[in-house]
Amino acid sequence: MNNSTRVSAWIYTGISLAAAFLFLLATYATGISYPAVARIGGAVWVFILSMIITMPVVISHVNKRHA
Repeated sequence: MNNSTRVSAWIYTGISLAAAFLFLLATYATGISYPAVARIGGAVWVFILSMIITMPVVISHVNKRHA
């Protein structure tokens, strides 16, 4: 695995974790009593979708910068 691949993986994983964490914060901040399963399931769903969306974008951006 080369350096640009590692950098890309760290970046899009970090973005996805941040999105999932913000989702969890939003569920607690609304004051509505959501079950824990719904909160955790929603955070996992946001994480997976964020990975799918950010992976190709970040990889192409990092490859252009390292080329």
